[in-house]
Amino acid sequence: MYMTKFNRSVERSMKIIEVISGSGVTSLAFLADQTGLPKATILRICATLVKQRWLTQSRSDSRYRIGPSFPRLSATPDSVDAIIDAGKSEIVALTESTGLAVDLAVSIGNGRVEIVDTTRHFIQHGIFPDTIGYRPSPFRSALGSAFLAALDAEELTTYSTKLAENTRGKDREAAMNFPKRLLEVRKNGFASREEAYWGRAVDYGGTPSAIGVAIQADKKALGAMSLVWLAEKRTVASVVEAHLDQLSMAAVSIGQQLS
Repeated sequence: MYMTKFNRSVERSMKIIEVISGSGVTSLAFLADQTGLPKATILRICATLVKQRWLTQSRSDSRYRIGPSFPRLSATPDSVDAIIDAGKSEIVALTESTGLAVDLAVSIGNGRVEIVDTTRHFIQHGIFPDTIGYRPSPFRSALGSAFLAALDAEELTTYSTKLAENTRGKDREAAMNFPKRLLEVRKNGFASREEAYWGRAVDYGGTPSAIGVAIQADKKALGAMSLVWLAEKRTVASVVEAHLDQLSMAAVSIGQQLS
């Protein structure tokens, strides 16, 4: 009887992906402990998965998380890769010119965005850096609000209504106040993070502040990008005055590359 042989490299890759998928941001030491694999083997497999964008690796501490090209039901790898490729040099250049961190997010459907790249570095910016894969609040975050404000009237009505139905607490309150916020975003040309909104449980870092703008191509909103900084260091007004034009131009440049 013919016996099927199993591929050990594939099995090991699956083990690693299962651990990261279940644990979120994951260190090399944790992966070695959970999988029983040598660190050299894990590094080799993870390097391959990072190259294929199935994993991403934090610039700040080298930890791993599920990447933008990992198969999703709500967004295609090609669309995610396109925005990352178009935006990677833009966000680095923007950080170099402003001294602030930059988050890049892509639409994942139903009015939500997911952060797919960032230039955050804890030592440089003082804020929690591990945001790739996170889906910020559509009503309280700079990225989410900027994206919603760029949708056409039909999409905005459909998505904002569905999103509001599934919110609680402060998110619910923000959803009810969003029509007013929407007018401000469109008038000002940017969205700002709600004061004291963390958006996630963080391990370290100060309270961030942010302003965001949508990324559009062919009159369609594809994502958003934001400048992020330590709230105690600068005001929103000062960052808007100094850097909003640069942020907006970077978003336009990304959109033009995607057209």
